[in-house]
Amino acid sequence: MGFADQRFNVNLSILFTELPLLERPAAAAAAGFSAVELWWPWIDSPTPARSELDALKKAVEDAGVRLTGLNFYAGQLPGPDRGALSLPGAESERFRANIDVAADLAASLGCTALNALYGNRVEGVDPAEQDALALENLALAARAADRIGAVLLVEALNRPESPQYPLVSAPAAVDVVDKVNEATGLGNAKFLMDLYHLSMNGEDLPSVIERYAARTGHVQIADNPGRGAPGTGSLPLEELLDRLRKAGYDGWVGLEYKPGDRPSAEAFDWLPAAARAAR
Repeated sequence: MGFADQRFNVNLSILFTELPLLERPAAAAAAGFSAVELWWPWIDSPTPARSELDALKKAVEDAGVRLTGLNFYAGQLPGPDRGALSLPGAESERFRANIDVAADLAASLGCTALNALYGNRVEGVDPAEQDALALENLALAARAADRIGAVLLVEALNRPESPQYPLVSAPAAVDVVDKVNEATGLGNAKFLMDLYHLSMNGEDLPSVIERYAARTGHVQIADNPGRGAPGTGSLPLEELLDRLRKAGYDGWVGLEYKPGDRPSAEAFDWLPAAARAAR
């Protein structure tokens, strides 16, 4: 087993960001990859103009890559925000306005995984009120995902980098997954297992894999410390991905790491060229 046995995609919101958005799919293809994923690309607009949506769709199609994951609108990301769906008022409304737009874009490109970041706690707002709003909005998102044959992903982040984000452990995120599935009866909410975030939280990664591999709809990786490419830190990522495969996970592994002080195209030397295109 090993890296060569995984199905990798490139997150174009953290890699190739030295290029304009519409040039990144082709750059990923030139580096040998056949699949990509994205955070919501229009951080100021949950409902961009049709021309912008069509231009991104064309760029992905022209590059010959597959979009395998897309985030719903999440506020200023990168930036201070960590999602919008649990924030009362305007941000929650922006998330709702984005649901069908994101789902339709995903459907047009054959993308079957939609990630919904929970959002930070808001000072002066009862956490229970935020959680009730989150469940309501996540249920709407799960139904939209189901409409296009997709899964809804719920992600745990890490407390040091996201101190106001409430889902900072695998059990916390999986508990939300369970609540969404109970609310909708659809069963299409899944855990997004980001090994970097979980390691930053000090979680026992082999134990997390053993407990939650069957509940996992997507995996993302970066090394720790530094959130760089595999091999730049101390995480045994090859071994952990092997554990995931043995536990039954055969889905995509998103490369969501920083390239460091080099062009993104040079940040894949840990992965043989022959292993980059998904088989």
